[in-house]
Amino acid sequence: MNNASDKVDLALLDQLHVEQNHRNEAGTSAHDGDREPNPAIELTVEVVPGDGGGVTIASDQAETDDQALLRLAALTPVEYDRVRKDEARQLGVKLSTLDDLVTKARADEFADAGSDPFPKVTPWAAPVDGDVLLDDITRTVRRFVVCDSEVAQSAALWIMAAWFVDQISACPIALINAPEKACGKTQLLTIIGRLVPRPAQLSNISSSVLFRMIEKYQPTLLVDEIETVLTQEAVDLRGLFNAGHTRDSAYVWRSVPVGDDFEPKRFAVFGMKAIAGINADRLAETVTSRSIVMPLRRKLPHEKVERLRYAEHGLFNELCAKAARWAEDNAEAVRCARPTLPDALSDRAQDNWEPLFSIAEVAKGEWPVLARAAALKLSGNPELSQSAGAELLADIKAIFDAKCVRRLSITDLLRALLSDEEKPWATWNHGKPLSPRQLGKKLSEYGVRSKAIRIGYEVQKGYERDQFADAFSRYLSDAPSAAVTGLQTAADADLGVTQGDCVTVTQKEPVTQEANADAGCNRVTGQAGEGRQEKDL
Repeated sequence: MNNASDKVDLALLDQLHVEQNHRNEAGTSAHDGDREPNPAIELTVEVVPGDGGGVTIASDQAETDDQALLRLAALTPVEYDRVRKDEARQLGVKLSTLDDLVTKARADEFADAGSDPFPKVTPWAAPVDGDVLLDDITRTVRRFVVCDSEVAQSAALWIMAAWFVDQISACPIALINAPEKACGKTQLLTIIGRLVPRPAQLSNISSSVLFRMIEKYQPTLLVDEIETVLTQEAVDLRGLFNAGHTRDSAYVWRSVPVGDDFEPKRFAVFGMKAIAGINADRLAETVTSRSIVMPLRRKLPHEKVERLRYAEHGLFNELCAKAARWAEDNAEAVRCARPTLPDALSDRAQDNWEPLFSIAEVAKGEWPVLARAAALKLSGNPELSQSAGAELLADIKAIFDAKCVRRLSITDLLRALLSDEEKPWATWNHGKPLSPRQLGKKLSEYGVRSKAIRIGYEVQKGYERDQFADAFSRYLSDAPSAAVTGLQTAADADLGVTQGDCVTVTQKEPVTQEANADAGCNRVTGQAGEGRQEKDL
């Protein structure tokens, strides 16, 4: 209820009664059948003792539920929190219901006001050359950030791809990665934010706000210090980042209030995202595999760049206007572009780079060649694009090959994995070594499980090489070959000998040599022509 109270004398009270009666009569006579008469306002008079016989007049008019919600929606969060319990009791609803209704009323009021938090970009008046525009953006990036030319070029292509979000089928994440502070990652993220459409800088946001924001505004998301945002516990938020990668799968379902019930609703989360962080390439593989990683380094004393705050007035506005014009003129060309993708890139990397290749192809000039070179340098190294599981399989295959054995105990396998300090296994578990349990869990994802095997005169838990044959052929770039015993196993290798009488033949008529009885290796390889044979003795 709205209560307006004023202290007046009795003469003023009589005057108010008279005026109210006139209004009621006028309202009744004025309506013509389509209009409702003005409702009478009840005046409640309460005599306040003392001070010359003054009185308090309370003007009470029935308030509808919609009016109450609009009144509550206009309150600040602090004010609303103070009155929400009383208001819910007066309206006869649960607190949670009132909170949902007030939240919706605030959103509706915001939408009805036509407010748009993003500035409108007016396209450049004259046609724009795409290759010149990309050159200008690249030079602008390198004016303010120390980076390789391929990083600046990929940033320019990614910025332009953001203007074609309605035409491309994949939205790769621009992952700006630095090994230490003061490498320019925030600087590059800021430059990208000034050149993309509808930039939204996020520092702390919940998943429930994020998918509604993307659905409503389709912004270009910018997130700094991403390692503090996409933590291991932020499963929902990470899922939204992943879902927005490809158009076909860029949807999430959420339950929303409808009246007194809840209904499922589909939200579109397709959109471009630029993120920056220290060692951000160590984020979850589901995020990094959907990213174009742009590495930065700390500048040397002789490397000079300009301060961003000293940029000439209108620099970024002009580039934005030209980007908007070029996107407007070439939307259909980019949508129909079918660039040739390098075979050296993995399937996911090809998905990430295809929109950028499309931009380069339409821009023409040297950009198709520059885009290809940047992609091969930043994403073409199979070791860098390898998942942790594939890297583990590759290292296990190398151990089997180096040890010349067909069986390995878990103890021996772990010892060999942890011996290389440049590999991640020695610090896999938050600085601690990979444990036997973690090794078994990771390998089980590829259908490889430990079992009891005989090594020498002992039976231990371990793995046979044959168990990895399918995983090696599916997940490693080079198909596994049978291990060839070129050198005898070192006497101090601390590894048991292989037992068994299994023979693996890769040629119909192999030539088998006799093993050296004193050499410490119980398998020989015979070769005839291009074939070879392995034999357990």
